[in-house]
Amino acid sequence: MGILAPGHSKRKRAPDLLASEPFFLRLCGPVILVSILFCPTAALSQERLYESSGQAFRLTEKGGSYLSSLPLKCLEKEFPYKTGLTYLDSSFVAPPKDYHPAFYGCYDWHSSVHGHWMLVKLLKTFPRLPERAIIRTKLSSHLTAENIQKEIAVFKGDNAGFERTYGWSWLLYLQRELLSWNDPWAKELSRNVQPLADYFSAAWIKYLNNIVYPIRVGEHTNLAFGLSFAWDYALTAGDTSLQKAVRSAALRFYRRDKACPVSWEPGGNDFLSPCLEEAKLMSRVLSQQAYLPWLKAFIPSLLTHPASLFKIAIVRDRTDGKLMHLDGLNLSRAACLLEIARKIPAENTPAIRLLASQLLDAAMPHIVSGNYVGEHWLASFVVYALSQDL
Repeated sequence: MGILAPGHSKRKRAPDLLASEPFFLRLCGPVILVSILFCPTAALSQERLYESSGQAFRLTEKGGSYLSSLPLKCLEKEFPYKTGLTYLDSSFVAPPKDYHPAFYGCYDWHSSVHGHWMLVKLLKTFPRLPERAIIRTKLSSHLTAENIQKEIAVFKGDNAGFERTYGWSWLLYLQRELLSWNDPWAKELSRNVQPLADYFSAAWIKYLNNIVYPIRVGEHTNLAFGLSFAWDYALTAGDTSLQKAVRSAALRFYRRDKACPVSWEPGGNDFLSPCLEEAKLMSRVLSQQAYLPWLKAFIPSLLTHPASLFKIAIVRDRTDGKLMHLDGLNLSRAACLLEIARKIPAENTPAIRLLASQLLDAAMPHIVSGNYVGEHWLASFVVYALSQDL
């Protein structure tokens, strides 16, 4: 597979993205016709963008460099923009940058937040990333103390539930990444972001005290997905109040669950798996001894026949933002499976990791589709999935 670079008549093979027999990924091929700027096959050698050892995956520096182009492309792209705010007065009838000075690009607030997370993750993983200077410049200009205070001001009154809980959780995950990085610049950014993280920690605790029933959908409001990220942040930040609230809610809502209706998945717009997100969350809050019997009761065939349960989701129209969610579902399922694999007996991990590989294989060629509806967010899910093995 390949793509012609401008001015070249000879076909060049695109780089392998995933080196794991028997499946190979190539990001740039006939199915993806994009500018050479974002599919630079003429400049890339056959060096793999992803490497594997057995069934463990590692994002290479070249892969990180390539993927970083997507959030960099949209981080300061104000329009098109989708807002979920309730307009309290005319101050919101203004460009998004006026009231979201930190997170105004990439189509919507939460996508901007996880685009920032992804860039921080790549910088941490690859200190010599070629894009490091421009990434640091952009993050420094966005994540200022003043900008974060303006962001907090939005989450008031009728907008207290704005981005609950998906955007809240990605912000906490961004702050977790900054807090866990022993770098003076990152420490400065974390100090700037901390007031917003504190706000969402308190908002999470209040919300969990009031919510009576879990939210088991395959989109943004899935409660288990948000609780997983909130838990990870709480552990890193030493936020014991949030950790206690998350654990209590997880046990209250999910401890007695059995026989998750896997056959109901996926829904037509899903980018999260309700069953796997819950299983991922419980792998955090339960001890390893308690987790295995819970998992066997919750998804009985997962350890023995995972591929029969979670088949690759099919997308027929990648210009439709909702239908393209299913590319994200393949990636988020892979992330869940890789996390679950760390909490189960070694003899059960090969089949689960193989399925994760196949899901990655199916989604990866479509990360760059030429359609903004997918490009503004899918790269973050690639990095998140592969970070389970970083």
